[in-house]
Amino acid sequence: MNMNNKGLDYLALTVAIIGAINWGLIGFFSFDLVAFIFGNMSWLSRIIYAVVGIAGLYIITFYMYAGGTARKESQS
Repeated sequence: MNMNNKGLDYLALTVAIIGAINWGLIGFFSFDLVAFIFGNMSWLSRIIYAVVGIAGLYIITFYMYAGGTARKESQS
């Protein structure tokens, strides 16, 4: 089942990676890059946090079809 969401997939992965880098900065250096750039819990930073969360939830769906294409191609 190919849903042709490659653009959305790449966008979600990019946003999640940016979020992961921010969490790494928080964990290692106690430095919140989003809060530094956009303000501590400003409306814009809250939107960014929400978008990162939504991207993470979307990426969970990758488990449903991870490896599915490779298995189908090897069976053909």
